[in-house]
Amino acid sequence: MKTIPLETLPATPRLSIRVGGAVIDEADIAGEMQFHPSSDREAAAKAAARALVIQALLRQRAEILGIETGTLHEPDERAIAVMLEQELQIPAPDDDACLRYHAAHPERFCEPARYKVRHILLAAAPDDVAARDAQLAQAETLIKTLRQRPERFTELAQRHSQCPSKDQGGSLGWVARGQTVSELDRALDTWPEGLHDRALPSRYGWHVVWVDARLDRQPLPYAEVKESVQHELTEQATRVALRHYLLALESEIGVEGFTLADEDADGPLMR
Repeated sequence: MKTIPLETLPATPRLSIRVGGAVIDEADIAGEMQFHPSSDREAAAKAAARALVIQALLRQRAEILGIETGTLHEPDERAIAVMLEQELQIPAPDDDACLRYHAAHPERFCEPARYKVRHILLAAAPDDVAARDAQLAQAETLIKTLRQRPERFTELAQRHSQCPSKDQGGSLGWVARGQTVSELDRALDTWPEGLHDRALPSRYGWHVVWVDARLDRQPLPYAEVKESVQHELTEQATRVALRHYLLALESEIGVEGFTLADEDADGPLMR
């Protein structure tokens, strides 16, 4: 039977796929689509079909090896993982390979950027328009004052801020991404040191922000990230080995109505 390219799968699948002696029909694909959300129904159907083909290939390989792996809709993921670990046999990367990879990709192994920050929170609920307008006006007044009298930041934070940090003069100390509200996180990536000239809106209200210092991302020495480098190289080797393994199973077991060979080497086949 001629293999039907992946791209020809319709938005509502009407064709069955045969993997060895197993058939994956449109109902199977429709049921799997809930686990592959997408605004594009066709893309969701393709992802669902791909997942079911891979599951069927792995289950049939497990049967050959005498390994019990559950059913199509309730696979035993642990049994499949153990089988793959035995079948793929991924060697650990040696130190030379790790050193070369670390040297070639220093940006992947960095200490995160950190910022020393003070702020004054003028609280207002997101849906309280009047309060947000009033707090924005107050924030602009504070910024004008601080431009002329920067030494008053601690005093103004203690008087006006509605964040617990007011007891420390508005100081948040040294923070990294993920340790503050997301709006401030994004801003700190680009803001220079000093008083920011506009109030920052967030879900909590308005923030008057002063960046006292910033330490940008710094590459870490190999000795400190050796395990991370090893893990990343092992993950890469596993993805490549898994791709070749699945393509070999596709050829050996036989798949009709679908093909994994069209997938990009770094694409969804590896996820």
